[in-house]
Amino acid sequence: MSRKEPLLGALKACILNIQADKDPITDGHPQLTSLCDILEIILRKGIRQPVLGLWRRDYWHWMEQLPQQDTCPRLTQLSMALEKTLACKKTLTAQGRGRYYIRQAMNQKIMAVTIHHLLHTPRLLEWYDRESSVLANECFAEPFLSLLLVLSQMKFTLDLENSSFLDESWLLPVCEMYNTVPCRELGMVLWYTGGRIFVTEVVAGSQAEADECVQAGDIIDEINGVALRNAKGREAQTVLQKLRGKPLSFRMIHWKWHDGSVYRPMLPHLQLMQKDIPDFQLRYDTKSNKEMSEDRLQDDRLLYSLQYLGQVNVGMYGGKEVLDEGIEKVLQQHLVPQEVLLDVKETEVICMENSTQVLFHHHYPEIASVGQRVARRALFAYCVAVSPETPLTTSFDCLVFESSSVKDANEIVSRIAAGFRNTEWFV
Repeated sequence: MSRKEPLLGALKACILNIQADKDPITDGHPQLTSLCDILEIILRKGIRQPVLGLWRRDYWHWMEQLPQQDTCPRLTQLSMALEKTLACKKTLTAQGRGRYYIRQAMNQKIMAVTIHHLLHTPRLLEWYDRESSVLANECFAEPFLSLLLVLSQMKFTLDLENSSFLDESWLLPVCEMYNTVPCRELGMVLWYTGGRIFVTEVVAGSQAEADECVQAGDIIDEINGVALRNAKGREAQTVLQKLRGKPLSFRMIHWKWHDGSVYRPMLPHLQLMQKDIPDFQLRYDTKSNKEMSEDRLQDDRLLYSLQYLGQVNVGMYGGKEVLDEGIEKVLQQHLVPQEVLLDVKETEVICMENSTQVLFHHHYPEIASVGQRVARRALFAYCVAVSPETPLTTSFDCLVFESSSVKDANEIVSRIAAGFRNTEWFV
């Protein structure tokens, strides 16, 4: 009996869910992040690392070598996409460039073409281990390619300009264009950190305040098409000086996400600003009681309201035998419980602070076990692989939750357990 690859099942389920929507797939599609996550895990799974360990291989490294290693004359579109990725000034790491390329490849319907060329380039394909990878395993590579061909029939319209946080996350910030007339002073106080330009204050009575398009905590991503990722001190002022007297067009990255909460990848920078600039503060919108009461419903799906008690690493084995030990270790930490919403979907489990702010999500192939504590059945936990792309060397984290009722806890555990079978069925 041939071995199954759960990641292919998860990918198929995700593609089928997206395929059900007839409209073009945009960055706002609820399944997009899951799709990109699964693709990335597959592309990373089984990559052999150099013996000396002086650098770490990632899937982007073989992608950028394809034009040199594959002499096929039909590489033109792929080569142009690779050149565009290299020319993007908003991604600085191999991870960021790989993610930018994946998004671009989905827009241009060339993801399947990319994998096809890899499979016919032995010198690059040998980067993958035949036993642990999808791409070097003939039994898995062909079904994967078939799924990508289905993906190529779908229309994606992803905003490639919104890429300044791909180095850190698949989760994209809210980006908006801000156009303003020529003026002597805009009225934005700037602060440079981590290669980004933050607005720390919008001056009262200034043009920026009058336009109401910028808030303290936002990032200037571009000015008149000039990308400012990895900007050094006073770079924005230099660009503005050259454009003096001309209309200005800013691409702003807002600290506020779609639901009004902080865009999570920006949080470390904002915390540093609050520490270094005593007067800096974010302006939050208050949420009505009615909106809060509706948080448990999302797209007509019931979300479980839970207490997230914390997580602990349980070592190299994540079976059900370690769940009770993991729960006990978390309880001994005496952490403050966090109110969360849990969405148990067909292919993954999503944990949210509210109806849109995702704390973390795990696909069923990453989850090793799930169960309840016998003496306190409202408590339940599941173990998840820390590095699912390297299954032979990964350790496991045990995540612990408490429900307000044993009935809900029973239902959640049963649904996650059923998820294992559903994911396997999709293969």
